[in-house]
Amino acid sequence: MKFIPADITSTSPFINFKKTFFKERFEVIEIIDIHCHLTFKEYDADREQVIEDAKKVLKGMVTSGVEPEDSKHALELAAMHESFVFVTLGLHPIHVSERTDQEIGEYEEFISENKRKIVGIGEIGLDYHWVRDPLKIKRTKEVFVEFLELSKEFDLPVVLHLRGTGGEAIEEGLKIVLDEDIRKAVFHCFTGKPQLAEQICEEGYYISLPASIVRSKSMKKVAKRIPLSLLLTETDAPYLSPTEEERNVPQHVKVVYEEIARQRKIDVHVAEEEIERNFERLFAVEL
Repeated sequence: MKFIPADITSTSPFINFKKTFFKERFEVIEIIDIHCHLTFKEYDADREQVIEDAKKVLKGMVTSGVEPEDSKHALELAAMHESFVFVTLGLHPIHVSERTDQEIGEYEEFISENKRKIVGIGEIGLDYHWVRDPLKIKRTKEVFVEFLELSKEFDLPVVLHLRGTGGEAIEEGLKIVLDEDIRKAVFHCFTGKPQLAEQICEEGYYISLPASIVRSKSMKKVAKRIPLSLLLTETDAPYLSPTEEERNVPQHVKVVYEEIARQRKIDVHVAEEEIERNFERLFAVEL
């Protein structure tokens, strides 16, 4: 969405200068980071400044609570930045083994009590990179299904974390969400092959690509091949920066839009508008 004063119509050098000035000053970049972690310790020194800087570039962002204490902070942060910071709450698979069944049950009750303050359940899923013990994997799957049931009970979309070697975790996660009859889901930080992305989209699920797309040939192929109507954008900040070893921030999501536009040979504003519609459709949020 752009505002350019109506009197800027001439092609003279002076008027062209005015046009450039007004475009740079008034252009509104409508980009969204659908997944980040603003509560993490990497932002303790300058969290509010990071958010204020993001407001200059983003139309909205979603911070994900990954365990009970983190989720409390996520809700507090969203309350401070209403209609800009949105929240999903889940239990990251690496935190499942740290919690007893009773603690997980209490956390599910906490989510239930705050269901009107969140836009989704997640991130939840499988992580075969960090969780390798067979008994821990079994319990992780059980808890994953429990949280999928929560999403159905609350009629909320799920944000899926599916990590492992190759596409095993993604394929298994896809089977689980299909078996559980999940209708709205986004495969966050998708790292699988384009063929698997196409299979996911055939089921009507969304794919979200992170800022590290600039370093991934596979992600670029996904950006080019799957329907734009099922694409979303994220940073997973403070992780997965477009520049390795550098702290990521939500406004870096801009590089994902640029790469999607480059791969699809479309104007970046077309990508912005379509992805905003995707966000609103998935999370039932009007920006």
